[in-house]
Amino acid sequence: MIEVTKLDGTKTLINQELIETVESTPDTVVTLTTGRKIITKESRQEIDNLVKSYRKELYANLPIFDRL
Repeated sequence: MIEVTKLDGTKTLINQELIETVESTPDTVVTLTTGRKIITKESRQEIDNLVKSYRKELYANLPIFDRL
C-alpha cells in the first residue's frame, strides 16, 4: 500500500495494485479499478515514484533462484 494525502490534508493508504490511471487535471486524480477516484496533493510523478519504491521494497526480499 502507498500513502497519499487528500486535498483536505488527511492521509490515506491505497492499494497500488488497484491503480488504473493517474491524471493531472490540474489536481492529481487517482482512479482505481473499482471505479473510486481519489484526488491527492501528490503529483502524478510522485505517485509513480511511490509505486516504484513500494515495488522495489516488496521484490527486494524475494529469493532469486538460478535457472537450470
